[in-house]
Amino acid sequence: MDVLAVRLSSRPLSIFVVTLLIAASAIPRETSAAHSKKTVEQKLKEDGSLSKFAELLHNNVEANTTFGVRQVSLFVPTNSAFEKYHKNPDRSIVLYHMTNLPQTLEQLRDSISSELDGNPPLWVTRQNSGGKEEIYINNAKIIRERSNYQAKNHNDKNQVLHVIDEVLEPVVSTIPDSPIYNPDAYQFLNQFENLELDYRLRSYRERVQRNSKSDIFKAEGRHTFFIPIDEGFKPSPRPEKIDKKVIDGHVIPNRVLFTRATPCDVEYETLAFGDMLRVTISFTFQPDGKGSKLYVKSNTLVGDGNHPSGVVLGEIVKANIPVKNGVVHLIQRPLMVVDTTVEQFLEENVDGPLYKFYEIIMNYGSEFMTRITKVKALTLFAPSNTALNNSNLNNLIQNREKLREILNLHLVEELLPLERIKDNSMKQLFQVETAADRKNLYFNILTNENNVTLTVEGGGVNATVIQPNIAATNGIVHIIDRVLGVPYTTVYQKLATDPMLNKTFNLGQQERFNEQLNDTRKRFTYFVPRDSAWDKAEILSPSAHKKLFMKEFSYHVKQILERHLVVDHAYNMADLKNIANSTVILPTVRDVLKIRVKEIDKNGAETNGSGYYLEWQGERIHVFRPDVECTNGVIHVIDSALLKESDVIVTGGSMPSSLLLLSPLAFLAQLAPFLIVKFLL
Repeated sequence: MDVLAVRLSSRPLSIFVVTLLIAASAIPRETSAAHSKKTVEQKLKEDGSLSKFAELLHNNVEANTTFGVRQVSLFVPTNSAFEKYHKNPDRSIVLYHMTNLPQTLEQLRDSISSELDGNPPLWVTRQNSGGKEEIYINNAKIIRERSNYQAKNHNDKNQVLHVIDEVLEPVVSTIPDSPIYNPDAYQFLNQFENLELDYRLRSYRERVQRNSKSDIFKAEGRHTFFIPIDEGFKPSPRPEKIDKKVIDGHVIPNRVLFTRATPCDVEYETLAFGDMLRVTISFTFQPDGKGSKLYVKSNTLVGDGNHPSGVVLGEIVKANIPVKNGVVHLIQRPLMVVDTTVEQFLEENVDGPLYKFYEIIMNYGSEFMTRITKVKALTLFAPSNTALNNSNLNNLIQNREKLREILNLHLVEELLPLERIKDNSMKQLFQVETAADRKNLYFNILTNENNVTLTVEGGGVNATVIQPNIAATNGIVHIIDRVLGVPYTTVYQKLATDPMLNKTFNLGQQERFNEQLNDTRKRFTYFVPRDSAWDKAEILSPSAHKKLFMKEFSYHVKQILERHLVVDHAYNMADLKNIANSTVILPTVRDVLKIRVKEIDKNGAETNGSGYYLEWQGERIHVFRPDVECTNGVIHVIDSALLKESDVIVTGGSMPSSLLLLSPLAFLAQLAPFLIVKFLL
């Protein structure tokens, strides 16, 4: 029994001993691993790309002590970030990159207090870019793959290292005896003379105090403030226009918007957004001579007697100044204030988004500027600086007559705000006359889930409006991305991209007819039926229309299109009018085209008016869009196809296609024999 008892009692003892041995063997390994992992301090010293920050940290006694004994998060700029930094960094700046909470990227909230005197906040922004989250600290982007490094220091305190691509810049006081710590937006504005700042803000401060609007700059929370500098308060009547609503229109509440962390052209509601007045603000980049400049734009969607609707652009001269209750951006001029003419707007922005257009006008188009100053209500479609980089413009500038026509093509002598263009374009194809003789602009609205895009065509060039509704006292400016009337596409490319010419293009794909239209060694005049011409044919004779788009009929379709294409010469409508008062014979790809050209007024009556029609085989065909210029020819968009009865043969008693082009009475007269035969049968 004693032996059995010993054996039974030894089993649990054995298990206990084994367990202890396993635990004992595990303890050294864990301890060893902990000691083998590099501390944040070691990691920082060994990474050569972070040496500049490591040096500043080492030379700052307070930061070095804090780093050695406490838990921290470090936001460390790379050496390349310091190379871009415009100032010689002070050692104290290290404390602005340090917090007393060891937070991973997942733990970061909207803001976190820094260790700089006064504990100014670091603002955190999260943005989704292409399905990937990007995180910003103030205006610096966190380099995710180099961040979230966690380790304990020698005092067993948790520490986290994040790497950023910009140096964080705090507000710096210039008063040694009583420095300003962690100012809010009002303290920043009220004591700007005592801060390290290169701009004066006295005029705007005076308007804020006079209108008793100091409280909105003192408000706790997270807001974005836009403050115009003194240089932007000219001409002299401008300061008086800065009233309470205008000041409200310079503040975006409840959002801290740093420039890199904020998408461009996204509108944010300001404090001046209510039932009677609605003002939004957004950021936008505009190209200049050296690259691009960042602007802020106010958009008064709903105005009143003192605050007209429209866009006002202001260049950001100093961005991303962090304050206790958000961020401040200094801008070149006040927003919402419309007090300059179109001419003055161009003059004010001599190095701005339209400086190249202004240079061309001043150097070669003084008559055009004179015309702008005399018109009481106008709309200017102004090409951007990028648009004017087109090498084709060099030759154009030498031809003063052509340049005058091109400039006038961008001017409409009536007000065309974006909403009016949208409303008219929804009902029909909207077109307006320009200051160029017998030249119209045609508008098209493109919509998708996120936005609405406005395009404008003039002289065959399709441009996109990239900045609409810049308001002036005598008109509106829309910035566009191409120069109207200076072609950049071949006849083929124009057909392929113009939504009004889809059906003619698709027909031309048969028998490879379209391929010749890309040949830049040739010159074409192409009379192109617009889509509605084919739609009319489909309604009146579905079977004939269907056959036109069948592969089996492609050879006949090719012959029809060949009649529309004149080779080896590009005729504009004025040329044709001069030579075609009597019938003119034009060489086409197929044989010849015999036409006469007449001018008509807006009501269709024959006159020396603004439009044209063709006379062909007894038919009168309206030229809907004349003179669509291309790099290798010209397109004239027509309302009916040049079709003969023999062109489309449809069996089964279908009517001849030529009937589709007749007036209703002529159509019935020609259709009568078919009806009689049907009745007799």
